[in-house]
Amino acid sequence: MVGGLLLIIVGNIRGWAWVNNVYFRVGHLLAIAFVVAESWLGILCPLTHLETWLRRQAGDTAYSGSFIQYWLQHLLYFDAPPWVFTLTYTLFGLLVLAAWLIWPPRRRPPSGRQS
Repeated sequence: MVGGLLLIIVGNIRGWAWVNNVYFRVGHLLAIAFVVAESWLGILCPLTHLETWLRRQAGDTAYSGSFIQYWLQHLLYFDAPPWVFTLTYTLFGLLVLAAWLIWPPRRRPPSGRQS
């Protein structure tokens, strides 16, 4: 999702019409909306549950919390409470919504010809 937002911003600055494809943009918006809704409802990502189950099946130790929370903690050595991640996801969702409003999606790229 972070990569998608970066593509939307850079692509619009560079004039790449494909980054405003309606299917790409709707998919991106729905994906972050899903993450934000999960965090507000206190639900872990289904992929986190699957990963935990697969780790246990392999005899590995499973971690508690979300995938992103786990790796951010280990990469940054920063133990943040869940509300920090909820706030981060919400702010990121607002950035995606702002990009939607600044560069609205289009069904077809604008043509260079005038009718």
